[in-house]
Parts: sequence; C-alpha cells; structure tokens
Amino acid sequence: MPTHAQITATLRAAGCVFAEDEAALLLDAASGSDLARLVERRVAGEPLEVVVGWAEFCGLRIEIDPGVFVPRRRTEALVREAARLATGPVVVLDLCCGSGALGVALAHLVDQVSLYAADVEPAAVRCARRNVASVGGQVFEGDLDEPLPVSLRGQVDLLVANVPYVPSEHIALMPSEARLHEPRVTLDGGVDGLDVLRRVASVSPRWLAPGGHLLVETSEAQAPAAVDVFVAAGLEARVVVDDDAGATVVVGTRVP
Repeated sequence: MPTHAQITATLRAAGCVFAEDEAALLLDAASGSDLARLVERRVAGEPLEVVVGWAEFCGLRIEIDPGVFVPRRRTEALVREAARLATGPVVVLDLCCGSGALGVALAHLVDQVSLYAADVEPAAVRCARRNVASVGGQVFEGDLDEPLPVSLRGQVDLLVANVPYVPSEHIALMPSEARLHEPRVTLDGGVDGLDVLRRVASVSPRWLAPGGHLLVETSEAQAPAAVDVFVAAGLEARVVVDDDAGATVVVGTRVP
C-alpha cells in the first residue's frame, strides 16, 4: 500500500496545492484495496470531496456524490447570516439545495428548525435526502419551487438559495474540477449570471412569511443588480460582505 509520503508526491506532481492534507484524507477514506483507485481519480481531476465522499461545511461532514455540486466554504457566510436572523422556531426553505448543505448547517446552528429543500437534479436530490434525513427535513425534486407543498406558502422564515451565478461566457474559465465534474446547471447563471436569482426572487414572496428573509450569494460586482432584482420583487434589500470568506450575500426581507 502506498505511504502518505508517496501519495503526497503523486498528488503534488499532479498539481494539487494541498497535497499533504489531501493524502491524509485519501488514506482515511480508503479501505486499502481501493486506495490506488481513489488516488487515480484525484490525479485525474475529480474534486477531492467527490473522491472521499464528503465535504466539510460549517464544521459538518456533508455527503457528496458524483455529479453533485460541492458546497464552497465561502457560502458558510450566507449560513451564518441566516442563523443570525433566526428568532425562535423557524421554517427554512433551501432552494437549489444541491447536497442540502445550507439547510443542514442551519438546522445545527438554530434551535427548532423545520427544513424543506428542493433541487431539479435527481442526483442532488438523492444525495440531499440522505443529508437532510439527519435533521428530519424533507427534500423535493423539481424546478425551483414547483414541487413544494402549497401548505408551505407564506410560512417560510428563512429562504436560502445557493443559486448558480457564473455568467455563461465565464464557465470556460473556471477550474476544471468544477467545469468538468459539476453539472453545468449548478454553475451557469446566464448572460449576466443572475437568471436563476431573478427567478428565485420573483417566487419568494409567495413562500416567505411576513418579515421572512431571502438570502442569496452573488459576486461583489453583481450585488447592485441583485439588489435591484430583490426590490423589484417587493423585498427590502441589503448586502452583507464577508471579506475573510470572500463572500457577498444579498438579503431580502418581506415587509410585514
């Protein structure tokens, strides 16, 4: 069986910046017989989180399957802001949920969360259902809010959505880990990167409770346009910037 040093050298030669740490994770994930295959997959460019089967997010291990968007650490800023806004028992809706990481993290940070999530990608829904089951939530399969139960309308305190926001023409410039191994639908936000954000903002008033909040991640450059979208949807809007995380979050509130 290859040693930690040997795996580190192999990963470093393949261009992995954190080769030593990744080698330790691969060793931990392998049962022995499949270690060589795991290293081979990583060298071929698969995201480490997909290879080992999990991603760390807000201090939690979130299961990740092939073909499922890997939650970014910067998105933890969105979760922290959502948790700060929570008062008492809350209903959380996680749209474009991917692995379900945002909703699951909120359920661990906030007492008494009722969690609902939805995604259009079948692979994401299967993955999210395993993650969300740990906190007693429900995951629906379909386009944005279409599969949600009507009984949820007007009941959501926190609507979080890690929407795709990369402009279409910039997809080709993304790292190969994302560009080749994550579904394009999870990355491509249209010409200006805000297509899905517009759709989420437009449907959010029907689901938000009075005083409820919509939180979406964008780039810093997109934030002013995103604020205009929120306002046009009838929400009060503000921008939260976390320089340490490199994150920009637009927060919309349904005025009571």
